[in-house]
Amino acid sequence: MANQNTPSVPEQEQDSNTLRQIRLEKLRQRQADGNDPFTITKYDVTAKAASVKADYEVTEAKFKEEAGDDEEALQAKLDTLKEQPISIAGRIMSWRDMGRANFIDVRDSTDRIQVYVRMNDIGKENFKEFKKWDIGDIVGVKGFVFRTRKGEISIHATEITMLSKSLLPLPEKWHGLKDQDTRYRQRYLDLIVNPNVKQTFVTRSQILREIRAYLDGIGYLEVETPVLLPLQIAAAAKPFVTHHNTLDMDMFLRIETELNLKKLIVGGFDRVYEVGRIFRNEGMDPSHNPEFTSIEMYQAYTDYHGMMDLIEDMYRTLAKKICGKDIISYQGTDIRLGEPWERLTMAEAVKKYAGVDYNDWATDADARACAKEKGVEVEEGENATKGHVLIAFFDAFVEEQLIQPTIIYDYPVENSPLAKRKPEDPAFTERFEYFIYAREMGNAFSELNDPLDQKERFVKQVEARRALGDMTGEVDEDFVTALEYGMPPTGGLGLGLDRLVMLLTDSPSIRDVLLFPTMRPLPKLGQEQDEADAEEEEPEA
Repeated sequence: MANQNTPSVPEQEQDSNTLRQIRLEKLRQRQADGNDPFTITKYDVTAKAASVKADYEVTEAKFKEEAGDDEEALQAKLDTLKEQPISIAGRIMSWRDMGRANFIDVRDSTDRIQVYVRMNDIGKENFKEFKKWDIGDIVGVKGFVFRTRKGEISIHATEITMLSKSLLPLPEKWHGLKDQDTRYRQRYLDLIVNPNVKQTFVTRSQILREIRAYLDGIGYLEVETPVLLPLQIAAAAKPFVTHHNTLDMDMFLRIETELNLKKLIVGGFDRVYEVGRIFRNEGMDPSHNPEFTSIEMYQAYTDYHGMMDLIEDMYRTLAKKICGKDIISYQGTDIRLGEPWERLTMAEAVKKYAGVDYNDWATDADARACAKEKGVEVEEGENATKGHVLIAFFDAFVEEQLIQPTIIYDYPVENSPLAKRKPEDPAFTERFEYFIYAREMGNAFSELNDPLDQKERFVKQVEARRALGDMTGEVDEDFVTALEYGMPPTGGLGLGLDRLVMLLTDSPSIRDVLLFPTMRPLPKLGQEQDEADAEEEEPEA
């Protein structure tokens, strides 16, 4: 017997508006009969699907042990569960119609569970109404737990209540929701039909909780700093600009949390961190989203070597807590987080992977000539220094080789405006980045605390940006003032939470670990055709 709520033609092959209209009429009829599900404000849920199954397994095993080989005694014990009703709530995901008895699968936040609905148990009229419901409807079920003859732990319903009417059909069950664009745009639908997706975001929450526990455990204090800033510091990232009406001034969504956190170090906090949303008006790819989450931490009286030790230990701890081991698989490659990470200076890395020795360049001109010989483009052209060329060689030859966790340290001063210079070699700074699977995962410094040097670098950054026509960058005079009051030697580190989650959940794209990634809006109805027609029109003479 066919289920009345299941059309003979798959719903996806029918016009969506028609299907919605059918369901809407069902809703209106219920409302007319005084059974509007949307008037229900609460439902008493006493159990979750996953715990129902687990608890039944334990209880059944106990009863079997007590009954021994006596099947009647075992059944008598299992029958006592009829007097222990439970109630669950969730969404109908499948339906098997057997006439006067139906099996439905109900999924809640933990798992799915089969529900046995029989006319004799819920009443003829209620059953007649129940048969009009649809896959996707949200229901409450009261009943007792049992195991079917096929061995599936199920709930025998004594009451079933519609809690919310689904007006749109779910994707066809055999094919599911596979279109990536739709999955990202309609994450709620992705979560409904692809339960494994939910686990990624559960794991993301666990990762964040463990990071907080780790940092809190070693004396760090979590703080919050402003998202809206009155000026755009002269950093490389491009900001989003908005306007504050009351103050009648442009403001900038932050591109980092660094400067405000270091002001707190000046103020006397020894260890601070922030889990912060960051906004950069830049390109998008599998590892970049314009809105993302960073974790920045600053510790007084240590340097970048101290931050190297911290990040290695934190990753090992996270891997064991989240994955149960310190060797994890990412996109088919074993990543050995538990072994000591390789540490190379940028110059050593370029020599190892590009066969070019920074120390062979006596002048900037020598460096530029070497780049030309090797076919390496340097953005600064004839203004390029040895430091600029070294960075270009690193980008061209090294990063793609860094599959296993690797720390690259001692960066040229040219691209490290906030890092402290190396006392023995002022052309380099005490900065490192760490890489996993050929991807930069975090950035750290021995923080620059010389206010005069800092001011000079800020000014040069501003001048460089204005020479390129970008007038938004300004010197953060308040930060310079803070440094003039004195900041202790400090180590700082920032990492992208989203890339870390990608690594620990084996996710290929940043969009897979963002609940609502940034997407281009879909054209409005008729817009695509209008635009196409406009493009095809010949210009007037």
